[in-house]
Amino acid sequence: MKYIYVKFFFLNEKIEPKYYNYYIFTTQKNNIDMKNIVLASILIGFSVFFSSCSKDGKINVFSVQDDIALGAQLDSTIVNTPQEYPLLPRKGNEEVYNYVEGMMNTILTSENINYKDEFVWQVRIINQDVLNAFAAPGGYIYFYTGFLKYAESEAELAGVMAHEIAHADHRHSTNRLTKLYGFQMLFSILLGKNPSQLAQIAGQLAMGGSSLAFSRNDEYEADASSVKYLTDVQNMRNYEPTAIVDFFDRMQDDSLTQADGSFEFLRTHPYDANRKENIYDIWEDLGSPEGEKFIAEHQAIISKLP
Repeated sequence: MKYIYVKFFFLNEKIEPKYYNYYIFTTQKNNIDMKNIVLASILIGFSVFFSSCSKDGKINVFSVQDDIALGAQLDSTIVNTPQEYPLLPRKGNEEVYNYVEGMMNTILTSENINYKDEFVWQVRIINQDVLNAFAAPGGYIYFYTGFLKYAESEAELAGVMAHEIAHADHRHSTNRLTKLYGFQMLFSILLGKNPSQLAQIAGQLAMGGSSLAFSRNDEYEADASSVKYLTDVQNMRNYEPTAIVDFFDRMQDDSLTQADGSFEFLRTHPYDANRKENIYDIWEDLGSPEGEKFIAEHQAIISKLP
């Protein structure tokens, strides 16, 4: 009996090279059956690959720890590039930070969030008059002050935040980045070998690059989860679960009358009548729960922004 030694390369939870070693045996005395080797290699590869299944049953070539590590690197890039991403100082803006962080923490009590304990879940505010918000892998969420001001109610903002939390929790970003940049490129970034590409990805996320637009199914899933999250937490904060429709309707209408480039959020979150219908369908399935918009409360906080 002979055997051949096979080695597979993946990344482990610490973002270090990890090799999976296997011995494939053959009963032939004088040669090795290459067909059996190829077949066995494929099966082994799939067994390792499928170990990166998400909690929602989807396949993602990245592990959860990979998501967190990539998000941490993107966050570091943003924090250390203040000329491009001027973060709103926490000192002097404590009420604003308490508002958005309290909103996030309330949403995270939903039982429908898969990675509430594994992901980092932090929110940063970028002090620019830009109509965009985005989530990096691993639970890193960003809002521009221009976006916070554009929302007319707390429930609208909560709907959008829940939507971004859903993108992170369903791991849409790493799926999208993998399709755009490929496994090898993203793995090199995780290993710290491609800082320029990391900066480019941060810019794409922050400025709403159309190449990173979420798929229609991603948007439907994030919308559905947003409604579910807000319904789950109504005992803590009685948000109107469908207020995100008001936000998107207004943004879509305004985008038709204002200069191109003003609505970066719509480039990565394409909106249409089907999405609105999907939101209301989910809401009706949940029993059509009603809530409040908290307009005055939101405006009181927003008035404190510079």
